[in-house]
Amino acid sequence: MTEDRRAGNRLHPLRDGWLSALLALLSGALMVFSFAPFGLYPLAVLSLLGFYQALRGRTGARAFGTGWLFGIALFGVGVAWVRISLNEFGNMPALIANLLMLVFVAVMALYYGLTAWLLRLLEVRVLRARAPVWVGPLLLLPALWVLMEWVRGWLFTGFPWLFAGNGQLDGPLGGLAPVLGVHGLSLAVAFSSGLLWGLWHWRGRVRARAFAGLLLLWLGAGLLWQLDWTRPTPRAAGQGPSIQVSVIQGNVEQAVKWDPDGLLPTLDLYQSLTQTHLDSALIVWPETAVPAFLHRVEEVLIQPLGEVARAAGSEVVIGLPVMEPDGHYYNALVSLGSAEDRYFKRHLVPFGEFLPFKAQLRQLIDWFEVPMSDFSRGQAQRPLLQVGGWPVGVSICYEDVFPEEVRQALPEAAFLINVSNDAWFGDSLAPHQHLQFARLRALETGRWLVRATNTGISAIIDPRGRVQARLPLFERAVLTGSVEARAGATPFVRFGSRLPLAIAGLMLLAALALGIQGGWRSQPVETGQDRES
Repeated sequence: MTEDRRAGNRLHPLRDGWLSALLALLSGALMVFSFAPFGLYPLAVLSLLGFYQALRGRTGARAFGTGWLFGIALFGVGVAWVRISLNEFGNMPALIANLLMLVFVAVMALYYGLTAWLLRLLEVRVLRARAPVWVGPLLLLPALWVLMEWVRGWLFTGFPWLFAGNGQLDGPLGGLAPVLGVHGLSLAVAFSSGLLWGLWHWRGRVRARAFAGLLLLWLGAGLLWQLDWTRPTPRAAGQGPSIQVSVIQGNVEQAVKWDPDGLLPTLDLYQSLTQTHLDSALIVWPETAVPAFLHRVEEVLIQPLGEVARAAGSEVVIGLPVMEPDGHYYNALVSLGSAEDRYFKRHLVPFGEFLPFKAQLRQLIDWFEVPMSDFSRGQAQRPLLQVGGWPVGVSICYEDVFPEEVRQALPEAAFLINVSNDAWFGDSLAPHQHLQFARLRALETGRWLVRATNTGISAIIDPRGRVQARLPLFERAVLTGSVEARAGATPFVRFGSRLPLAIAGLMLLAALALGIQGGWRSQPVETGQDRES
């Protein structure tokens, strides 16, 4: 008996393609509102519910197209800010910038088209014959969704923006982040959507079990918020774990930042803001706060500032480009004070910090003028920087969207520093979304995180992902507060994304096993919601 008949023929499949398309578009756009700055985290569950419902009655190319439309809306609304960096700061003609943004959105949406196609292929053609009613929404949907996001996070250097779990750190499911990371949050969101779909369609004991499962998942995840996975630790005997930090937000406009005439005023600005906060144990400047190579400012800035910092007992971390003797240059962090150290950014932004297929593409886009767009990749060192007596986990801009890369600094890192330059994206959703990534990394690792940005949003974030202090966008100011050095390892730090990916893999294997046990089908079931429209 098919799922439709066991559900009492209560389903009303969307046989008309335009209704499926409309639901897919609305559901994709809805997902964006679960992220910052909106923070309506339950909408992620409703979004995946709409995604799954839109696929009822769709197979093959129709399923692919429906999933692709979901992705079009998700990225079309969620990352429209890509155009700003291309047009306003990359000097690309508006028409070309908009076309390239649309191409980017269309390509990223392919992940959702492939997920929808594979979901329906397995659900309809293989498993639907005698498989239990819950195989599709409770096994296939969560498993394939998480595996798709995982692939999206590394394929072609990766783009892990707008994962379903990213917006959950302010809700009950956020308690899972220190255990399973962002992929675990996405798994919980998709599983919740499947349970909610079951509440809508199922009857009797199956429906009651779906309600119980949904309740247990959200209550259990909420209870995990009560656990402290890490503990404060002193830097040395007789010293407490508290560290006073100051974050310098210079608010230098992106349009004038790389103007050679603006170099000295920029250096004067950051030095003057630093001089008045040398009572802080740590002072952090943003990514490329100094718009010049280190060797050019060694005598006028680096050496004297290091001497001043040592005399005051302070540590200063500066973002600036560094050119090595071989001519390669890097997006770097340099620490000055009692211990001097460097970190070179390892995960570069394609087309922003390096040009893929440079020999083939350079002739085509000479008019794309992004300063410092040919950085070299830092060596595969651990992202640790010695800052005074602390080993600090560091990330530069885009690196903090990759949970596994931030995790590599743990458990040694006493706290985390992220420096960024979100000025490229203007007054858009991007700075708010990026701050949410930083909050999630703090929660996953159980560490304080100091975030310094050129134009905002600079922040001090506690180990539960809560913003303790912040500076608004486009304001020149210094943010001062305290962080704690911490020790210990969350389950996510110990095991990384292996746990949620293993769960997703087991769910997929279980679905396949149930399909094999029930009897394989090579043709779609031509009844109820599985009839092709």
